[in-house]
Amino acid sequence: MQSIHELAPAKINLALHVTGLRQDGYHLLDSLVGFSRHGDMLHFRLADEDSFTLSGPFAAQLDGEDCSGNLVIKARDRLRALLLAGGHAAPAIAIELQKNLPVAAGIGGGSADAAAALRGLQRAWQVELPPERLASLAVGLGADVPMCLAGQPLRAQGIGEQLTPLPHMPLFGLLLGNPLQPVSTPAIFKALQSRDNAPLPPPPAHGGQHSWTAYLQTLRNDLEPPARTLCPAIAELAALIAGTGALVTRMSGSGASCFGLFATQEQAEAARVTLHAMKPDWYFSSSSIGHAGV
Repeated sequence: MQSIHELAPAKINLALHVTGLRQDGYHLLDSLVGFSRHGDMLHFRLADEDSFTLSGPFAAQLDGEDCSGNLVIKARDRLRALLLAGGHAAPAIAIELQKNLPVAAGIGGGSADAAAALRGLQRAWQVELPPERLASLAVGLGADVPMCLAGQPLRAQGIGEQLTPLPHMPLFGLLLGNPLQPVSTPAIFKALQSRDNAPLPPPPAHGGQHSWTAYLQTLRNDLEPPARTLCPAIAELAALIAGTGALVTRMSGSGASCFGLFATQEQAEAARVTLHAMKPDWYFSSSSIGHAGV
């Protein structure tokens, strides 16, 4: 079998409203999510025994971890157990995770990797799970894995399991930046002032970039104010991105990544070149986000 390659795109929270807190401690969220055309890459090939290797510019951030706890390994083992229980073969496989995205950066890296693993392993093992079985397996790996499995613009509600596709979101150029400074998600939620905020207003049912830009500008990320307090570099990064002429600038997830939306990918790439020259030790990438042809 030739190697199979599967992209694990960065998950971008274009907006994130915290709307409540459940008794079990999970926060209720209302989030607008899109996926970049850039991310980690997973490579699969059948082998004599299972293996899992790391490569890429951010592999060192995972090297010290127990690989058995990696979501890619969990996805492999749980999918294999499900297939074997149903009488389907799931032979040994070599998996390489090319880590191109910063770790713990608020862009769903681990969840995106797990979703890509589920897609790639089904191809390698020549099986296609029914959607409901795949969805159940995905949510068992983490609340963000189902949306990463969908891999398209969507609205995520509840704890992230209630997904509504957004087929009318147009294509934007995307600039993604990260100051490569650690941010503690539990600390950010602990510092959150309000946990009972208004949900998202309804997204545009149609319209191009102008309508969506106006809509996105009315939204927010409720985790951004406490994150800026805990990591001042986030405010500096957002200001730098806004200064390049981005239509919308905001922090993604719990940080420290921030994004800028542009009319074209070429504009996003020009902004990346500018900011990389200003901050060569920070992470910047450009791609696109949304649906082409909308």
